[in-house]
Amino acid sequence: MDTANETSGPGGRMTTTDQTPEPTGRRAAFGFIFALAVINSVSFGIMIPILPALIKQFTGGDTAAASEWNVVFAVTWGVMQFVIGPILGMLSDRYGRRPVLLLSLFGLGVDFLFMALAPSLAWLLFGRILNGMTAASFSAANAYVADITPADQRAKTFGLMGSAFSFGFLIGPVLGGFLGDISLRLPFFVAAGLTLINFLYGLLVLPESLPVEKRAARFDWRKANPVGSLKLLRSHPDLLGLAGIGFLYQLAHTVLPSIFVLYTGYRYGWTTSTIGLTMGLSGILGIIVQVLLVGPVVKRIGERGSLLLGALFGALGFGLYGYAPSGGWYVFAIPVFSLMGFMMPGLMGLMTRRVLPAEQGRLQGANQSLQGIASMTGPALFGLTFAWSIRSPAFHVPGLAIWLAAGLMLAAFLIALTVARPPRVEASQPA
Repeated sequence: MDTANETSGPGGRMTTTDQTPEPTGRRAAFGFIFALAVINSVSFGIMIPILPALIKQFTGGDTAAASEWNVVFAVTWGVMQFVIGPILGMLSDRYGRRPVLLLSLFGLGVDFLFMALAPSLAWLLFGRILNGMTAASFSAANAYVADITPADQRAKTFGLMGSAFSFGFLIGPVLGGFLGDISLRLPFFVAAGLTLINFLYGLLVLPESLPVEKRAARFDWRKANPVGSLKLLRSHPDLLGLAGIGFLYQLAHTVLPSIFVLYTGYRYGWTTSTIGLTMGLSGILGIIVQVLLVGPVVKRIGERGSLLLGALFGALGFGLYGYAPSGGWYVFAIPVFSLMGFMMPGLMGLMTRRVLPAEQGRLQGANQSLQGIASMTGPALFGLTFAWSIRSPAFHVPGLAIWLAAGLMLAAFLIALTVARPPRVEASQPA
């Protein structure tokens, strides 16, 4: 577990110097957090090729209607992230990361079983709401990572956490695609089993990362609600601007989960298995970037440079996806898009430097609230745009929604030019 020593900085101000945690304990702790992120991402990835197909089955095979219902499912999931994320983040600041993570993971496993057995579209929607509530554990998981990682190594570690998302996109869609060919319900059972296994593993080996003396003095509901949690972002220099960049990234990132299955099926005639394999390729390249390249790139050009580089390649990658006139063109654009993986490690490294140890959960809860807003607005924005673009005989541009995501990433790049700079003084734990 990390310890922090306070030393006098320029002008007598207190700065924090992090010591490297004990190797054995850190490996065990981060190993679980990485596994948690992988399992959450796998369970999310499994549903990407399956959930729209199941919704389409419930709507009688109408693609446009399925796209609209997919918006409803995604928006309700985002609402739960928006509401529950800050609560879990604040609870982890007050009572520790471990109990919050384990309870969330257990609830998520039970919820997948509920969705597997849903007999109707309404019950499936209710299950998706529960899924959004129990999947809001990333705020505590990211706070755990900040606890156990020295400040100057966080960008690299958050890159590894990002690779967990890529692992999910590598394993989840491929697994979901092939299992879905057997039964559209089977992937949900598999996701439930994987999640509950991870819960049992964590119950046995996960140590607590936040010492009692560094925890928040009390749980404050005024700060735990979504609006209260966002006030933190205004209390530190440039933190609000950095959070805005993260919001634009999250908003743009919802375009593919929202329309990818329907878009590639409509434009290229891809089957469920082809979609799964394509997403698997994207996952492999994302893992390569985040595991092998983020560390050296951040070391060479810094967190700011990594953020700018990722945002620029994200805009270019989305632009190519929207243009791609054939499936081959789309696959050609995947390596370019994968370089967007430089963005979030740099951003998270800059953000976590600006808050105290007892505020890391609150920061991640605020980030998750913004992700929830993106999850609420993004599917509606992109799903309805896609539905309109394929219905309109006068303006038939299937890639319009993806080009809109490219514009959001370009805006994030331009904002980052101004606000993405290292803090002059590290946040420190008060004596």
